Order: sequence, then C-alpha cells, then structure tokens
Amino acid sequence: MTALTLSTAGAATLRADALVVGLAKGSKGPVLAPGAEAVDKAFDGKLAAVLETLGATGAEGELTKVPAAGGLKAPVVVAVGLGTAPDSNDAYDSETLRRAAGVAARALTGAKKAGFALPAATVEDAGAVAEGALLGAYAFTAYQGGENKLAPKSAKNTGPKLPLAEVTVLGAKPRDKAFKAAAERAVAVAEEINRARDLINTPPNDLYPESFAAVATAAGKEHGIKVQVLDEKALVKGGYGGLIGVGQGAVHGPRLVKLAYTHPKAEKTLALVGKGITYDSGGISLKPAGHNETMKCDMSGAAAVFATVVAASRLGLRVNVTGWLALAENMPGGNATRPGDVLRMYSGKTVEVLNTDAEGRLVLADALTRASEEAPDAIVDVATLTGAMVLALGNRTFGIMANDDAFRTSIHEIAEEVGEASWPMPLPADLRKGMDSPTADIANMGERMGGGLVAGLFLKEFVGEGIAWAHLDIAGPAFHEGAPYGYTPKGGTGSSVRTLVRLAELTAAGDLG
Repeated sequence: MTALTLSTAGAATLRADALVVGLAKGSKGPVLAPGAEAVDKAFDGKLAAVLETLGATGAEGELTKVPAAGGLKAPVVVAVGLGTAPDSNDAYDSETLRRAAGVAARALTGAKKAGFALPAATVEDAGAVAEGALLGAYAFTAYQGGENKLAPKSAKNTGPKLPLAEVTVLGAKPRDKAFKAAAERAVAVAEEINRARDLINTPPNDLYPESFAAVATAAGKEHGIKVQVLDEKALVKGGYGGLIGVGQGAVHGPRLVKLAYTHPKAEKTLALVGKGITYDSGGISLKPAGHNETMKCDMSGAAAVFATVVAASRLGLRVNVTGWLALAENMPGGNATRPGDVLRMYSGKTVEVLNTDAEGRLVLADALTRASEEAPDAIVDVATLTGAMVLALGNRTFGIMANDDAFRTSIHEIAEEVGEASWPMPLPADLRKGMDSPTADIANMGERMGGGLVAGLFLKEFVGEGIAWAHLDIAGPAFHEGAPYGYTPKGGTGSSVRTLVRLAELTAAGDLG
C-alpha cells in the first residue's frame, strides 16, 4: 500500500521524485493554488506563466509536467487543474482537492515519493488531499508480471509498474491531533476501499462464495471482528430459500457471512447488507452475449459492506456495525432454479421466480430478514441490483430508496458530503401490484418500466417492522469500464464505502436521528 506522511517541511527542501501543485482558472489566466508558494518562488514567481505557455489552463483534471527550477530538490513539478478559482473568501471544496490529488497520484505511477503542495492548511483539506492521493495511487497488479516461459532467458521480467510508493502532504501539521486523526482516517478508509476494489477485480475463478468468506474471516481475526459463516448445509437447515435457490446451480455453494464490530460504549447499531453474487451468468435466464464479461463485479455491494465494517473497526467508531454478505454464484447448472419455480424465503414468504437473472433481490431478501431479527436502529443494503438504475442515472450516480424519507435524505446528503454522486428515488406504491403472483406471495419481477424502483419495493417487503431502511443501487458506479479519472480507476471503484463509513461516524456521534 502507498505510505502517507504529513510534513511541515518546505516544498523546496523536500527530496522527492516530484512536487504536485494546484493550478486554477483565474479571470486573467491560470493561477496557482495555495500551497505552491515555495515552488513558485523557485521559478521567480513565474510558474503560472510557464505552465500557461505550455498550454495549461487550470481546467479540472488537467495535468502538466515541467522540469523543476534550481533550488528545488525534486526534479519534476506536476501541476494539476482544480477548475475555476474560488472567490478570495472561499476555499477549494474537498471533492475538488480529492480528485486533483487522485489525478496527480495516477500520473506518478512508478515513482517512489511525491510531495503534494496542494491546499492543506485546514484539517478538512489535508484529509481530502491524502484520501484522494491514496485512492488515485491504486493499481490491481495481482495477475500481472508472471514469468514468461517463452521469453529468452536473458530477458528481464520487469513486471507491472507499481503505484506511487509514498505520498507526503505538505503544509499539514503532523503533530496536531486533528491533522493526525485526519491522516489516520484517510489511510483506513482508502485502504479499505482499495481492498474492496481488489475483491471486485479478482476473477470469479478465484473469488467465489467460499473464498470470499475466507477473506472475511481472516480480516475479522486481524481487526477484532466477530465472523460467522453459514454454508450450504446451514442455509438449507435455516430455511434460506433465496440464497439456496440462487446458488444451487453452481459448483461453488452459497454462503451468508455475518461480520460484527462492536464497541463497548456504543448506543446505536447499524446493519449493512451487501449483494455478493460473485459471478452472474443470469442463470437459466441467461444473459445475452456482451453482458457477461464484467459480471465478476456483481459482488460489489458485499465488498463495500465488508470494507465498511473493517474501516469502522480500524477507526474505533463508537457504534455497533454488523455486515451481512449474501454470497452466491448464479449459474445455469442442472440443478439451477427455473423460471416458474417457487422459493420459500427465510422470512416464510414464498416467491415465484419469473426471471432467474433477478437474483440479487432474492439473496438480499434473506439477508435483510436475518438482519432485521437483531432489531438494529437502521439497515442499509448495497447492491449492483438493476440495469434500470443505470439507464435512469448513468454510470456515475447511485440511486437511494428508503422506507423513511428523512433517512433517505440523510444518506443523500452524506453521499454528497463525501463526494459520491447519488440521487433519491421514490418507491411508488402503484408499482407493487405488478409483482402479484397467482401462485406465490410475491413474484421476483414486476413492471419493466421503473424496474429499479420495483426491485426496491421487493426488498422493502423483507425489512422488519419499524426499522429505518435504505437501499443503495450502485449498478452504475460500482465498476468503471472507461478511462480512469480523478481518483477513480478502471475496474472496481469501491462505490458507497465512503458514504457508509460517514453514516457510521455520524451514527456514532449521535448526529443522525
């Protein structure tokens, strides 16, 4: 993992491979952001002019490299665009700094150390720069750099370029308790997001329910989290019809994993439920060609829940956080559930399966019922649940549904605060009728239009009475297929982890109802 240090050392004296400064769009051309003063001095106050000559404008995400001037110990200066410069009385917002730091960190892949001379005079700014740099420095290299047996013996296997090894945030106060806490938080949250990204990016021949459960168990031992794993026999005995029904067509059987982080002074309990379909073929309702290649990411919700529970433990939050990972492979084997089959869920309700590719709601339903039995103060489930939500909100925004408008609003505000794009969605009662079944209590499909909302209504049926519940459909932002941007890599993103961690923090502080 990339190391993080805070430093009050001047940028001019820092020995590093590069210095990162911020450049913004001013009314008369690009202007340097606070933090770059020492670097600018080395350029005789002309760094902005030099960058402009090279075509830099300060546009958000823009990156320009120049050789360092005399007097700087680092050989390269990296200017990253921050967008329009704020008014003199305003500060750069945290998300702008987070993204800029991520852009710079990605550009410095292979470097050993970089000094980030971005605005970091406040605790919030320093934390944002640190978090963005650590997230931007991510790379998934587990399957790269193997020995090529066909290459000449004289050929040297250099392997993949490793991420930036060390981030030094300049202008921060390493001995100040608040700054130290912000740095520790940035490390814990970023490392757990990157752990979630690793899981999402792991190919499904290596990540399946049993192996995912083993990863969770090992992390539990490391971080003092109690882990319980229910295998196929326990799920059958317990009557978990949704998990068994989805997983019975696969060689790798389903699992329900419970992770429990507890704090001795906690007054609230937050339950998180994650969809963990480690591979989704669609089952008997097989997905068409072109829709299977990224289905290793269908466990992104479970990865987010897992990462959040571990982060809560690492941060020692004064709240009990229980994670439920509903893990299964959805495969079209000879024993697979067929369209028309009826499953008896853990709740006792029966579900007519009209489409086996609407499987996520089935495993979540069992986990939601089980989580409700412990009477938490709130439940949030996270899932790459519907293509309909992607059609509605695009690839970068997740939808939020809830049985409580105030709770939905709170989560939306939290997501915006931490820089995760989201949008509150309704649960229209009239769409419930479309799931009426002549055979069972409910069908797993309803009207095609508003399919993301129909899925939310289905899940609502399995939440315990009187428990505040929210559903995050992260189908769009969970897996990024385009070019990297900001601190977002290609592949698994770790979407919703920051929202869930902040939710846990506010719950611990008693600031959330």
